[in-house]
Amino acid sequence: MNTIRTYQVCNVFDSNQNNWVRTKYIRRRGAQRIHVEMKFSVRDCSSIPNVPGSCKETFNLYYYESDSDTATRTSPAWMENPWIKVDTIAADESFSQVDLGGRVMKINTEVRSFGPVSKNGFYLAFQDYGGCMSLIAVRVFYRKCPRIITNGALFQETLSGAESTSLVAARGVCIPNAEEVDVPIKLYCNGDGEWMVPIGRCMCKAGNEAVENGTVCRAHQSSVEVIMCPAISLNLAELGDRGL
Repeated sequence: MNTIRTYQVCNVFDSNQNNWVRTKYIRRRGAQRIHVEMKFSVRDCSSIPNVPGSCKETFNLYYYESDSDTATRTSPAWMENPWIKVDTIAADESFSQVDLGGRVMKINTEVRSFGPVSKNGFYLAFQDYGGCMSLIAVRVFYRKCPRIITNGALFQETLSGAESTSLVAARGVCIPNAEEVDVPIKLYCNGDGEWMVPIGRCMCKAGNEAVENGTVCRAHQSSVEVIMCPAISLNLAELGDRGL
């Protein structure tokens, strides 16, 4: 029963609809591929009495790159090119007036991604062209592989690549008291932000052992028995007499 803010449109009885809503400027933060999660509801056209054939149950998602926040009410123009279309978004479930009267909320969640992006930031836009819908929530994110110590090496946080199938190579640095063996150590960050395809390894140097699940090389705590020689008292005069 919480109040939520939504963007709604329902001009289904008017033909040639072209309604847009644009996000604020979103900084890229080094990401090359952007993911967009949308939560929305759509009215079933067949549940609307006397609705014309122009009624739609889909909307379009676009993006526009820019190095700074320069958008105005008229720029970029509200049309494909300069905007780049990501996809036409369809609902898995639509609601009817009966559902609405019974307060049954059918919320759809769809995720789309696009890339490569290279400018400092971008805008998103949602185009309605004849539907009866509510845009409830939009989450914009990118994926990255976390900082990790594995195979005796430290790998820093790495952003995923420009394509969903991209593999971004990351070079590892051996942990203290370890050294590289075989080939240069690497990991690859995939499009889902997961490390994969390990190549090479670092091993603890002589005199050290791997502890704490292989994240630390620690010197051996060896036990050394120290034997003390007994004290000897010599008379230097006697040594001289013996010709020593």
